[in-house]
Parts: sequence; C-alpha cells; structure tokens
Amino acid sequence: MNASGPRSTTDEAPGFFDHPGRIKAIVYGVYITSALLFFADLAYHKHAYTPFEGWFGFHAWFGFIACVALVLAAKAMRRMVMRREDYYEPAEPETELDDAA
Repeated sequence: MNASGPRSTTDEAPGFFDHPGRIKAIVYGVYITSALLFFADLAYHKHAYTPFEGWFGFHAWFGFIACVALVLAAKAMRRMVMRREDYYEPAEPETELDDAA
C-alpha cells in the first residue's frame, strides 16, 4: 500500500489482450490457420467410410454447420427455459409503511 491508499484497478499496467493490435493478430492468425487446414485437405489421401466423407473440406463444412446449428438450437431453447428476472427473489409485497413515506 502506498501513501495515497490502496492501488486502484486503473493504475495497473495493461494486460496482454488489452492491446487492439494483438487481438487483430490473433484473429488473423486463426483465419490463416483455418484456411491452411482447410486447403491441407487436398494434400492427403482420405480413407472414408462413406462417400461424402471423401468430399473436399467435408469435415470443415460439417463442423461449421454443426456449430451454427448448436447456436440456433440454444437460442430456441432459451425461450423455453428462460425465467423472469425475479424468479428466485420475488418482489416483496408493499406495506403500509412504504405508502406513508
């Protein structure tokens, strides 16, 4: 603790992910890696059990479509399982003291 009191969170040095340039570099790195892995599908012989498994980029497309389907299913399920904001703490009934104030 210094003379001015406890250290506030604004005095801390910025973290690794607080620099926008690093975030951009990570995102571009993921894009480049994904593209390289997608086109690497041309470089080897596939031993597919079903005919469609041998298609170019099948596993990448299947994974992408499955991920989108999971997100859409989760959005639909949210409507079914969502509760009111005060579900666990119902609003307290008003008393006569509240009305007098």
